[in-house]
Amino acid sequence: MSRTASPPAQDFVPFATAALDFHCSLNIPGGPLVTTRAELDTLHAHLVSLHGLLDAHAARTGQLVPVEGDQLRATRTRIWQAADHIHAAYHAAPRPDSGEVPDREGCQAGLPEGAPELTICQRHQRTAHLVRRRTTPADLHSPFTGLVRR
Repeated sequence: MSRTASPPAQDFVPFATAALDFHCSLNIPGGPLVTTRAELDTLHAHLVSLHGLLDAHAARTGQLVPVEGDQLRATRTRIWQAADHIHAAYHAAPRPDSGEVPDREGCQAGLPEGAPELTICQRHQRTAHLVRRRTTPADLHSPFTGLVRR
């Protein structure tokens, strides 16, 4: 059994950041004036993935360095709030086929517009369940983003 540490796994976060920058430079300047529902769905998936990454870091780090863990938990909460706003924007965007704007409350029913269009709602509901278990309502509605622990 080796006593040396194994090399760290490949860090893919810089690649994800570069891909977002590349997407923005290619698609936003000459793209449509209104963000499509497909892009909002993809951005929501990205934020939910980032939320999961920050959740894992906050849980692990908070046990060792409480101040850093507090900051990561606050960041996780703000990422969830951003995902919630993207979800709301998705529902405010007109449907591509009819131009009709769907009702946001329909999310509670699962797939109010049918599959696969509202996978965003299923993803949002799954993540919301996790958020409710790990975050207080006060944290979710607080305008203050920094925690101070000394």
